[in-house]
Amino acid sequence: MSENAYRIAVLTKYVPDTQFEQKLDDTLRVDRSESVMSELDEYAVEAAVQIVEAEDTDAANSAVIAFTLGAADASKGLRRALQLGAHEGVHILDDAFAGADALATSRIIAAALSTYEQEHGTFDLILTGMASTEGETSLVPVQVSELLGRTGISQVASLSVAGRTVRAHRDLDTRSQHCETELPALISVTDQVNTPRYPNFKALMAAKKKPITTVNAADIADELAKFGGSASTVTVTEAQAREERTAGETIVDEGDGGIQLVEFLASRNLI
Repeated sequence: MSENAYRIAVLTKYVPDTQFEQKLDDTLRVDRSESVMSELDEYAVEAAVQIVEAEDTDAANSAVIAFTLGAADASKGLRRALQLGAHEGVHILDDAFAGADALATSRIIAAALSTYEQEHGTFDLILTGMASTEGETSLVPVQVSELLGRTGISQVASLSVAGRTVRAHRDLDTRSQHCETELPALISVTDQVNTPRYPNFKALMAAKKKPITTVNAADIADELAKFGGSASTVTVTEAQAREERTAGETIVDEGDGGIQLVEFLASRNLI
């Protein structure tokens, strides 16, 4: 395979649709009855597809494979990734994985990637969104890169790949960075990296014929004690509805507005 052929994995997550109110079910887990592929993951899919479609890429020997971990409905999220240009999907599905926290989730995904690589070869690049629109922890990308022993670059706003070299730019809180590393690598991208395409009718129809492979715990995990809810170090023990916000206090300035404001702040120990 030429150095300009790329096998790229994209990690996606099926999350509650932000258009609807988020709720917890009776087990204190997020109700996912109204869900979609995380919007931030669309940027990762687009980045992967753009690399494969680039003029210098050996497209015939390149592929974008979307992965997701979730219940049966999560396959709908994978189908969205296929509509956006991914070539195939891998659905990690098993009741044993229910309730996994960020670390247990990362172990599951890393195991699934490793299992896939044993049969198909090492991924040149693994791409993710910068976070899920659900939890927004941004933990999974860095944990997966560590578990796989791959170079990881997070929060990337600009990305290019030439041969076996990947160049990235990211804007942090106090500085900007230009990063360069050799493949293989894992990179999380922000919503500044590109503009995801809107799939046309042809892409929607083509996605229906693209394959989705399902893998379970027996396929990827030798020690289930490291995976799923039983291996999670974070557990939700109680949840309460957020109190409704009451109307704020209005200060009418009749010459003493400044005094009223100071007294209000002082009464709440804010000054």
